[in-house]
Amino acid sequence: MKRIQQIFDPPSGHWVGDGFPVRSLFTYDDQAQQLSPFLLLDYAGPADFSPSKHRRGVGEHPHRGFETVTIVYEGEVEHRDSTGAGGRIGPGDVQWMTAGAGIVHEEFHSQQFARAGGRLHMVQLWVNLPARHKMTPPTYQTLLDRDIPRIELPEGAGSVRVIAGEYQGRRGPAHTFTPMDVWDLRLVGGRELRVSFPAGRTVALVVLNGAIGIDAGQAGTEKAGAEQVAAEAQLVQFDREAGEVVLRAHGNASALLLSGEPLNEPIVGYGPFVMNTRGEIMQAIEDFNAGRFGQMAPRDLTAAPTT
Repeated sequence: MKRIQQIFDPPSGHWVGDGFPVRSLFTYDDQAQQLSPFLLLDYAGPADFSPSKHRRGVGEHPHRGFETVTIVYEGEVEHRDSTGAGGRIGPGDVQWMTAGAGIVHEEFHSQQFARAGGRLHMVQLWVNLPARHKMTPPTYQTLLDRDIPRIELPEGAGSVRVIAGEYQGRRGPAHTFTPMDVWDLRLVGGRELRVSFPAGRTVALVVLNGAIGIDAGQAGTEKAGAEQVAAEAQLVQFDREAGEVVLRAHGNASALLLSGEPLNEPIVGYGPFVMNTRGEIMQAIEDFNAGRFGQMAPRDLTAAPTT
C-alpha cells in the first residue's frame, strides 16, 4: 500500500490575465523535486462569465524549457503561438504545447464562449523537459475528446480517460519526452479504483470535484489502510515506494491522477522559463528580448475560429 506523504490544501486564488481565475495547487517554487516531472498545476474555476464582446484571457507571453497541458472541462479556449499553430478546444479536449527552445503564445476564451457567456472550468499542468530536450523545437498537439481513450471501470465504478501514458493496455494520444501517466478520472460514489505503481515513480492525485477517500498509510508511521479523505482542489502526494493506491469516491467525484519518472536534475525557474542553471535562465531572457522566440502573426479578426 502506498503511503501518503502529504495532503495540501488549495491556496488563495489569483487571476491569469482577465480570463482565468486560478488556484495554483502546486508550483516549481516549492515542490519541484518532490513532484518531478510535474512543475505546476493551475486549477481554473469553476467560474461563471457573463456575455461579453471583450476578449478575456491572457495576451502574448513566452515560455522555454517545459510543456503546458491544458484540459478543458467546461467552456472554450482559443490558442495561437509563434510557430503558427493554434486552435480552439472545448469540453473534454486537451492542448499539449511543447515550449522547448522558446515559444510565444496567447490564450483567450473563444469568441463564441465570450459572446454567449457561461461556465469556465479547466486545468493547466506544466510538465518539465529533461536537460537533453530543453532546447527541442517547439511543437503543439491538439488532443480532441473523441481521440482520447476512455476505459469504463468494472462494476460501474466510473471511467479513466488516458491523456498520456497507458491504462489497462490503452495508450493515450499525447507524445511525451519521458515516461508519465496523465489520467482523467470519473468515479461513482461508493465505488473503488485500485491502481498499482512501481518503485521510484512520482504519484499525485488532484481532486477536481467531490471528495475521494484514499486507503493508504501515513508516511513515517506503521499504520496502513486507514482511509484519509481529499476534497475539491486538494493535492495528495504519495511516496515513491512500490505499492497500490485505493481510491473510493464519497459521492460522484472527478480527479487527475499523475505519475511519472522523476528527472533528478536541477530545476531553476524564473516566471515562464524553467531550465537547469541560472545561466540558462539569463540566456532565455536575452533570447526572448532579442526576438529569438519567434513572432506572433497579426490576428485575423475576420477568420472563423479553427478546431
